[in-house]
Amino acid sequence: MSGARHTFGRMPLAAIGVIGLLLAATPVLARDGASADSAMQALERTIAFPGTAWGVDARTGQVVVTVDGTVKGAQLASVRSAVQRLGTTARLEFAAGTFHLDITGGDAIYGSRYRCSLGFNVTKGSAHYFLTAGHCGKAEPQWWTSASHTTFLGNTTGATFPGKDYAIVQYASTYTSYPSSVGSQSITSAANAFVGEAVTRRGSTTGVHTGTVTALNVTVHYQSGGTVRGLIQTTVCAEPGDSGGPLYAGTKALGLTSGGSGDCKSGGTTFFQPVIPALSAYGVTIP
Repeated sequence: MSGARHTFGRMPLAAIGVIGLLLAATPVLARDGASADSAMQALERTIAFPGTAWGVDARTGQVVVTVDGTVKGAQLASVRSAVQRLGTTARLEFAAGTFHLDITGGDAIYGSRYRCSLGFNVTKGSAHYFLTAGHCGKAEPQWWTSASHTTFLGNTTGATFPGKDYAIVQYASTYTSYPSSVGSQSITSAANAFVGEAVTRRGSTTGVHTGTVTALNVTVHYQSGGTVRGLIQTTVCAEPGDSGGPLYAGTKALGLTSGGSGDCKSGGTTFFQPVIPALSAYGVTIP
């Protein structure tokens, strides 16, 4: 998917060769006493166009406004003006590239047109499922373990995008391997991320990469279309095909890869759909 860089999207099979944590009920207060929630509402009214994102850095109480490389000229001037009006309530940052939409966890899953990544294996009673990105689930009703479609994984039974970015796939009765792990890392619980937390992401395009959480409750306007709210912003890199892959810290599941900018050669900004809202939406649990 092209695009604020599109959700690390679904990677077209032809190209293969073959991304809510909610803030606490009490509003975060910026250093000048203004509510971060109010500041984000003001941004939504004035600069809600593709290539923009904003969320809260709980360590400073500031709203972090991030723009990708496509925000130029009059649009960039509008962003600068909006941030300046908020004073010390907000700060402006720049991300290289464009925000675009980007299976154990992080392995490749293949639809009829796109490749994404498996997030976390989950259960509901005796039934087994896995989570992935909503923009992947919206595009593909069925998933296989390879581009040749020799081993069927299962059917997409729910997907939400835009707004949120999560989907769920029920494993086929013929598929019986669903470990609660990301690669060799065991996953035993789900948790909320926090700013400054050291995190790891695994995906089918770029493998394992690490970084830190820089903001929470982030609203992203993707270039390819679709606004997603309540995301986790990080310094972890990702690329197309990594979408849906897991974000975790040790044994804790944190999120699902949604999208971002940059790549794993030069670095970038990546956004993740928090996993707890996805678990709640589908009534499933980490095994």
